[in-house]
Amino acid sequence: MKDPYEVLGLQRGASKEEVKSAYRKLAKKYHPDVNQNNPLKDLAEEKFKEIQWAYDEIMNGKAEGYYQGSYNSGSGNLYSIRQQIQTGRYRDAVRTLNSMSVRNAEWNYLMGVCYVNMGSIGQGVQYIQNAVRMDPGNSEYNNFLNQILNMQNTYRQRAYNYGGGNSSVDCCTQLICADCCCESMGGDLISCC
Repeated sequence: MKDPYEVLGLQRGASKEEVKSAYRKLAKKYHPDVNQNNPLKDLAEEKFKEIQWAYDEIMNGKAEGYYQGSYNSGSGNLYSIRQQIQTGRYRDAVRTLNSMSVRNAEWNYLMGVCYVNMGSIGQGVQYIQNAVRMDPGNSEYNNFLNQILNMQNTYRQRAYNYGGGNSSVDCCTQLICADCCCESMGGDLISCC
């Protein structure tokens, strides 16, 4: 993810006035109304959205903590955590994430990905939902959350329809039948019956 100051062409620590000035200048250049007849209007619109995002990040105070605290060099940066996740080192990634002080949307997303991949899907979904709440426009977070929720719904549906039935009574019926079969062969599946 890009540094919002870089998107606006500013140095870190720029004043609010400098941020507003850079935003206005770039917004005028890339605004969709200005680029209606431009063959590259789609690119201009994307750039305009990026400029708006960068301005919002800086003005809301998110840019400093996220980009300085999270992406600087060292073992605690989010880039190295993504590498740990890609190589299947989820427990190492969780340890590194827990040592960080910045708990933003990206932190929640990465923590959620770790827990989902370690088999704690419910806990992982909670972190990912936090990430989506913190940054609702992030398609990476939304897509992963939807993927996990769809997978959970598929498994629930399969469990619900196990054996072709429509209720949990069918599951009990199947267990009792299996117990009867076991007992007829000298075994006992359910000891209380």
